[in-house]
Amino acid sequence: MPEKSSPIIIVGAGAFGLSTALHLTQKGYSNITVFEKDNQIPARYSAANDLNKIVRAEYEDDFYTDLTVKAIEAWKSNPIFKPHFHQTGFLHCVSGTCPEKAVGTMKRFRAAAERHPKIKSHVVPLDKDSTIRHRFWQFNGQFPGWNGYLNQFDGYAHSANALAGVYRATQAAGVRFFLGEQNGAVQEILYSNGKATGVKTANGRVHHASLVIVAAGAAAGKLVSKLGTQIVAKSWSVAHVQLTDEETSALRSIPVTYARDLGFLFEPDPKTNLLKLCPMGGGFVNTDPASGVSYPPSLEQSAFLPKEDEERIRKLLAHTLPALANRPLVHKFLCWFADTSDSDFIIDYVPETSGSVILLSGDSGHGFKMFPIVGSWAGDLIESSGNQQAIPRWRWKTPAAKGSTSWGGDVSWRLGDTKELSEVQPRKAKL
Repeated sequence: MPEKSSPIIIVGAGAFGLSTALHLTQKGYSNITVFEKDNQIPARYSAANDLNKIVRAEYEDDFYTDLTVKAIEAWKSNPIFKPHFHQTGFLHCVSGTCPEKAVGTMKRFRAAAERHPKIKSHVVPLDKDSTIRHRFWQFNGQFPGWNGYLNQFDGYAHSANALAGVYRATQAAGVRFFLGEQNGAVQEILYSNGKATGVKTANGRVHHASLVIVAAGAAAGKLVSKLGTQIVAKSWSVAHVQLTDEETSALRSIPVTYARDLGFLFEPDPKTNLLKLCPMGGGFVNTDPASGVSYPPSLEQSAFLPKEDEERIRKLLAHTLPALANRPLVHKFLCWFADTSDSDFIIDYVPETSGSVILLSGDSGHGFKMFPIVGSWAGDLIESSGNQQAIPRWRWKTPAAKGSTSWGGDVSWRLGDTKELSEVQPRKAKL
């Protein structure tokens, strides 16, 4: 365990990295430096640099339900996080043509909510589309065959604003930040006799540390090569509809609205009048032929919406807000995150580094809701006896064999087949 004044480096200023910086300062660690290759925070490379993210407590696995209940309590009570959480509720449904796999998932989520002592009183069954239409006057769609439930315990958080808020709080607490492609981009972790001594940035400068915490999301494998396919870069699509002031006002307070076979949408943002939509599907990977690992591409390569995802979004709008179904979709991109095959996080020491490197990754598309508390888990690990992760499911795992393409497809709440980015990228016109 490092001394409170020992130099600690955190690579990555996304949700996991910023939360760790915050919690370590609260534990009394006074010599923390964060490196981020973007020149701004919220960093554009972070999956959390987004208009909003779902914060729902119910999981099929009670372990994560209990953690998210704790996280929501922090979202509502911690003054750093409280301004960014909106408890609008979570309308969780399937449509009338939904595959049976998704129906089963929805029912297990509902059962998890109904059996939890802190959630069950907030659950409202909505077993008919007519009931859904009657309850939510803001929608003018028919919700054909939709059924499910409303969980009023849940909601969403304005993710980019939350990142910025924690950035300000950690700066005020004395955390140092190096930003940009030269000063903030870590090229490699430096070792001596198997133990990390610091990092080297793109400008060639060496920064010394007693502990290096890699919270680089989908790009973690670039710095920790022995990760193999424990962590792969995966993405889902994001798009928005630009509303008028009047349309935004009319849709205020709608719940996060989620059809497992189509996708989900949020209450529109009152500052930008943007209505965010995300299609459901198997997602996309960008596999490097040499390593067999999926790495995130450039921001420019991700600035598009695959055709099949646009079709799902328009169908979701046709079911819920048909007046918007043919509107132009703006701010379209693929959101890349760090995925694991079982959807569990990895929060552990990297083997054979003598307790000098920690990997904090594997958000698997559901980690942001834990933003207020995830950094405490890194603190617990640092102060654990024998550098031992006490939670087995978060320990370092044996990488899958090269060429594996499951990419978490067996996780029950995933629906659809994963595709390679090259299969869906727009073709450039020949000159």
